[in-house]
Amino acid sequence: MKKALKEWNATIEALGQGKQTILIRKYGTINEEFLLYPTVSYTLKNSYISSFKDEHQAFVKEHSFPKKEDDKVEIKYYAKCENIVKMPFKKVKKLKNYYIWTPKHVEYYLKNNNAFVWVLRVYKLKNPFMAESAIGPINFANLKKGPSTKGSTPVIDDESFQKILEYIEQI
Repeated sequence: MKKALKEWNATIEALGQGKQTILIRKYGTINEEFLLYPTVSYTLKNSYISSFKDEHQAFVKEHSFPKKEDDKVEIKYYAKCENIVKMPFKKVKKLKNYYIWTPKHVEYYLKNNNAFVWVLRVYKLKNPFMAESAIGPINFANLKKGPSTKGSTPVIDDESFQKILEYIEQI
């Protein structure tokens, strides 16, 4: 797999540890599967930590920066986008248990626009992969070389994930 979604490392770790199961976006995607490529660009802003709920701030501080070796970054997870649910901004508030950001951050990001809620089934790679830098503002990157996803394990069990998926689809 070579397609990678660039996202804050703290959010990727939350997805990879089952603390978060969705991404809230202003757009959909045609990519059904992708690696989760950790970024750090926003971690340099003073307000970064305040974008996350109080109970997750220690976690965020611990996971703000990905493991790096020279100009390579460690990729540990990949995701399958099981569904994208378009919903009005007001309904997004019902999803607060499925992400680690503050409602204020989500509101600021969406600016009262409709949201595209990506329901992700996240898998931990059997072997972490050191990927070359994916530079630029593009949300998705095509890596020159990617890891195998064979032997990867879901971070949330099937039954729990199915309940989450059904809840989000019924909002």
